[in-house]
Amino acid sequence: MTPPHPARRRLRAAAAVALSACLLAACSSTDNSGSGSSGAAGGTYTIWDTYPQFDDSADWVQLLQRCGTAAGVTVKRTAYDTTDLTNKALLAAQQGNSPDVLIVDNPVVSTLADAGVLTTTEEVKIDTSAVAPNLLAAGQIGGKTYGIPIGANTLALYYNKAILQAADVDPASIRDWASLTAALQKVKATGKKGITFSAIGTEEGSFQFLPWFWGAGANLTKLDSAEGVSALQLWTDWLKNEYAPNSVINNTQTTSWQEFATGQFAFAENGTWQLANAKKTGFEYGIIPIPSKAGGTAPAPTGGEFVAAPVQKDTGRYDTSQKIINCLTSADNAYTTDTTLSYIAATEAVQAKQVQNNAELKVWVEAVSAAKGRTSDNLGTKYPRISQPMWTGFQAALSGSKSPQEALTAAQAAAAAATK
Repeated sequence: MTPPHPARRRLRAAAAVALSACLLAACSSTDNSGSGSSGAAGGTYTIWDTYPQFDDSADWVQLLQRCGTAAGVTVKRTAYDTTDLTNKALLAAQQGNSPDVLIVDNPVVSTLADAGVLTTTEEVKIDTSAVAPNLLAAGQIGGKTYGIPIGANTLALYYNKAILQAADVDPASIRDWASLTAALQKVKATGKKGITFSAIGTEEGSFQFLPWFWGAGANLTKLDSAEGVSALQLWTDWLKNEYAPNSVINNTQTTSWQEFATGQFAFAENGTWQLANAKKTGFEYGIIPIPSKAGGTAPAPTGGEFVAAPVQKDTGRYDTSQKIINCLTSADNAYTTDTTLSYIAATEAVQAKQVQNNAELKVWVEAVSAAKGRTSDNLGTKYPRISQPMWTGFQAALSGSKSPQEALTAAQAAAAAATK
């Protein structure tokens, strides 16, 4: 299937950008042709994923092989980090040798779809009816769906039980910003530290700011709304009152976690991926959802990957690609994969099974149910051009160079110019 002329133009432009980035990053020139043997049955089908941490002995790779066998083909799998995979996928599409199946980080879906790289789920006949709408939205652009989520992760608040007990704070009482801030004040009075998070000037910082931004009722199309400014004012006040350390300005999510793991902090904003590390801290911990400003669970951004089928010249390959994708996202396989990746499943049925087998995941299911994709609200490829001004803005406010209002006013002007 050949993309229409506008899509081809976007693909050439996107591929040119990807090539420049690839040259700057000294990307490998190894040929990873994605088409394999042609035809609808038999042969080799290629899968590219973003899990370079898994070698051929890993459960994930064994699942890929089993799904290929069940579909009657041999699977050739190649793993890349997220940025490299995006560049490779764009260049492969331009050259007409895309892989048969792509597993990509959900914000990348809109970039690839806009460039004409991906088929829709309607074209490949992928059933997404059981997927939670808020998770599926991360792969929807212009009313069309490009792929299916393999699972999701998101953010919540880990807490140190001993610190809260010593401060006479009941974690169940924390339901809004006021009660959380009051808890931080009590913790500080005991000589302990309040909350740590990542406010670094990268996408990690934006990822961690969004629950507070969205939890205030703000929208990414208007960064400097009163609601958005209130979210940044919350963070700024926490630093001013020493409820959060100045180190958050440079913290990644990993270094923020390392601070919490010292046992000196009452709270840490972090994700499902830290569950295994939480068990190694040596102290008792609990988890609560991030509260919205006025109460309830804040919408946190979704992480996790989508499984998608790139456009192929030989459309007869789609039937087998569909079988592989359906196998990878089936209820039984999704449960195993999501457990391996510390993800929450994309369907209610598998989520229920996860909670049944691990009650600790209940709070994460609640958080994922309230979460939303960063490219949702039909932002698509505009999101990265909004995120960068946003993180520049909160960095300026947290460092004290601008007030929250000034910082987000400047951020909105930059975002508006970038998304024209």
